[in-house]
Amino acid sequence: MSEHGQWDSSLSFIFAMIGAAVGLGNIWRFSYVLYSNGGGSFFIPYLIAIAIMGIPFLILEYAVGFSFKDSFSNILKKINPKYEVIAWILVSFVFIVVIYYMVILSWDLVYLLSSFTFGWGTDTVSYFTHTVGGSSNLESAGFLLIPTTICVALLWVVLWFISHKDVDQGIGKFSKVLIPSLFVIMGFIIIYALTLPGAGIGINTLLTPDWSKLLDVNIWLAAFAQIIFSLSMGQAIAVTYASYLPKNSRLTDNVLIVVASNSLFEVCTAFGVFSILGYMSHTAGTPMIQLITEGTGLIFIVFPMIFNIMGPIGRVLAPLLFLAILFAGITSALGFLEPMLNSLAIKLNMSRKKAATILSIIGCIFSLMLTTGISSYLVGIIDSFVNEFGILILIGVQCIIFAWFYGLDKFIPILNENGILKVGTLWKTVIKYILPIFLIVIWVIGIIKLFGNAAPFELMIDAIIIVAVLVVSFALTRYKATN
Repeated sequence: MSEHGQWDSSLSFIFAMIGAAVGLGNIWRFSYVLYSNGGGSFFIPYLIAIAIMGIPFLILEYAVGFSFKDSFSNILKKINPKYEVIAWILVSFVFIVVIYYMVILSWDLVYLLSSFTFGWGTDTVSYFTHTVGGSSNLESAGFLLIPTTICVALLWVVLWFISHKDVDQGIGKFSKVLIPSLFVIMGFIIIYALTLPGAGIGINTLLTPDWSKLLDVNIWLAAFAQIIFSLSMGQAIAVTYASYLPKNSRLTDNVLIVVASNSLFEVCTAFGVFSILGYMSHTAGTPMIQLITEGTGLIFIVFPMIFNIMGPIGRVLAPLLFLAILFAGITSALGFLEPMLNSLAIKLNMSRKKAATILSIIGCIFSLMLTTGISSYLVGIIDSFVNEFGILILIGVQCIIFAWFYGLDKFIPILNENGILKVGTLWKTVIKYILPIFLIVIWVIGIIKLFGNAAPFELMIDAIIIVAVLVVSFALTRYKATN
């Protein structure tokens, strides 16, 4: 029978939450978002988005998890049995995230192993396309990228090993090692990057403000979208982790620590990233505009190209960078897996170890299916659809359920009992009115962008995901566990 676990202290919870929040997006996405949305002027909408979206919604998630101390599916079921299927839809979408996230981590592991010999060679584009991530050429779907396939299997074993243990002995224990290690490694990389010739070129390019962009609504929407995905908002991770908290936890104070740590990490990392890009521009004479990109292009193509011309220090920085990405990715993957793991164990009345084993086998099988010659193309399709279509609208649904149908007043005494930061009317107003409006606007814009120019193959993948999520969610909702 499944038992609901508990952290041994708030410190374990804080490290686990920081681990869930700090991930690949902080390292390879934020710097590009900052640069392309007004540079230094972007910090204004960014900080406002933290204040009126990030902090308020995380406070809500902590309050929900801490109050109910149950799985996410059971929480919504207790509010109204009709809402249980919504919970399963959300945790199913989040489980899909961990499936493709492990594929991205496998790319990183391949590069980590290659970084000791610079096995990617001089043509970094060709190495990624033919050895690691594939391309969008559907004719390449018939073969596996063997290094990626092997690394996916290895990483799922690691994820199983950590997640099958009791929450404090598994996630809590490993987070307290991986997160400090991640911050130390990235701190070294950032400090060294700031000393490189041309670092100033990169930082000036990053921070040069375009104040006129503050009048562009898309910049504000970009800030809110960054906060949603950066903090892993509304994905039942915070609710699940908070349900393991011991009594007398300082909920609102923990929110501030996690948000501050996440933002400090991604802002400092942006300085490091653009310092290294500035070095490349200065050394090779390549215009900055040709180097600036996000995601896989930045980490797996541009950075190896830069390490190639760095000399001996490149031999040090390359393994450290890919190791940092691996640490950030593993802690985030644990967070993505936990909502489904916890909900499934309680729903099916099974041990945590058995639930983790079942999910790891299922997850590994589907991850392996994404290691074909169109690996990066498939991952991109699934990532865009799951986040921009599925998870985003479900965050808004949660706002409505907890604010309008359950009642925020029930959470206020719990939140204000121990924390320094107190909540009240302003917090309730944000959750009830402001957040749902912003989320719906961002969702509509995302849907238009997502389906506006979608190819038939992409629409087919989207349809498969919808059918799979609905079938699984309704089946789990209807299932009656036997004692």
